[in-house]
Amino acid sequence: MNLTVKLKETTASIVPIMIIVIILGCTAAPLGGELLLQFITGGIQAIIGLTLFLVGVDMGILPIGTAVGAALVKKRNLVLLLSAAFITGFFVTAAEPDVQVLADQIMSVSPDINKLQLVLMISAGIGLFTTIGLLRTVLSIPLHWVLILSYGFTFMLAAFTPAKFLAVAFDSGGATTGPMTVPFIMALGVGVAAVRGRDNDSFGLTGIASIGPIGAVLLFGIMSGNSSGTVEKAAEETAAGMAVFYSILPGVFSEVLKALLPLTVLFIVFQITLVKMPPLQVRKMIKGIIYSLFGLILFLTGVKGGFMPAGTKLGEILGTFSMQSESVDGYTILLVAVGLILGAAVVCAEPAVWVLTNQVEEVSGGTVKRRLLLIALSAGVALSIGLSMIRVILGFSIWWYLIPGYAAALTLTFFCPRMFTAVAFDSGGVASGPMTSTFILSFTLGAAIAYGGNPVTDAFGVIALVAMTPLITIQIVGLVFRNKMQKNEKGVTA
Repeated sequence: MNLTVKLKETTASIVPIMIIVIILGCTAAPLGGELLLQFITGGIQAIIGLTLFLVGVDMGILPIGTAVGAALVKKRNLVLLLSAAFITGFFVTAAEPDVQVLADQIMSVSPDINKLQLVLMISAGIGLFTTIGLLRTVLSIPLHWVLILSYGFTFMLAAFTPAKFLAVAFDSGGATTGPMTVPFIMALGVGVAAVRGRDNDSFGLTGIASIGPIGAVLLFGIMSGNSSGTVEKAAEETAAGMAVFYSILPGVFSEVLKALLPLTVLFIVFQITLVKMPPLQVRKMIKGIIYSLFGLILFLTGVKGGFMPAGTKLGEILGTFSMQSESVDGYTILLVAVGLILGAAVVCAEPAVWVLTNQVEEVSGGTVKRRLLLIALSAGVALSIGLSMIRVILGFSIWWYLIPGYAAALTLTFFCPRMFTAVAFDSGGVASGPMTSTFILSFTLGAAIAYGGNPVTDAFGVIALVAMTPLITIQIVGLVFRNKMQKNEKGVTA
């Protein structure tokens, strides 16, 4: 049953993080019995909620995404195709749980930033670049030129954006490619590519779409200027212990309803005017949306009530012990080591990572083994979170990571096989899944707060680094694959 499969996937994603936190919370960084119980309760809610949400997405949202993509191309109306792509990308992103969590994390340290405006800008960015991605598919434009031009324009915007928005902007690119947005964008891309008979063009759409939120938030920062005030930590939740879940439930319910209602209305419009699915499929879609509604409420309640407070507290404890030492001591090393371990655990536990590694193994005909790919992704993501801890400790700009990282990734596009380039830029969203946007970011925020730095500039950026490293590692694997193929061809001709 699909429910059983999804439950196993989400359990494998969340439980490793829970085990690590429980061990640390009982030893090196004591969290206390009440917070640990709160964390475990939140983890169970997150597992059940994410399971129901993903089942609902598979049941009610993905089928209509594929059908809409195919139907729009058959209409042979480019304006209609691009307009529908923007609208669907916008509303799907507004309902994305990772976007809601990221916006809450930003407000927790900079409450002067308007959450609704931020979410709308991120959603508009996804909508615009989903449109650009589909236009590339229709016109058969080489992927690497779209990526280079898009990132070039993005880095130009970054030069004029206030520092407090820089890391947040690049984090938004990774956070938006979550369990709602990625499946829908991929389904839309597959539908368009299948009708055109270009299956390989279905890859890369997620990678292009994820650039949009970066540019949108950078633009939001330029428009906001430096008038947003000083950065401060938001007031703590008034409710304590298990009561926190009841206190945040009404707000979560309202947020989820506002996010899913426009999307549901949009799907109804598509059903009436465009796809006209049979009654059985319509009932299945309605059931899927109901699953998504309750699943998303449960997931966000668990994350906000359990995961985020425990992650922040754990980072604060380790960061405080490290800061109190005048030299690099065991706790400083432990903070970085925990970041490395969490990074490896997060990427290896992500269900979408296993899907990606299977996909590459199939494309390469078994030449590139899944194990090699997992090692490359695990090492890259672990390194990215370890580097984020170093940045928290030393307080230098995220530019020192982003500029050389993206320069390397974009340079590799000229040498890497096109399939691997497309998969690499799609995989950035795969690696930065729900656990990165929730627990890992909270942990980094806690460490930054303990060090007394600016959490917005020092902590945010961790999602961006997690999303960036696969762009390099997957393309390197692609180069290895190409070299092996060339050697095999020479061996055959000899």
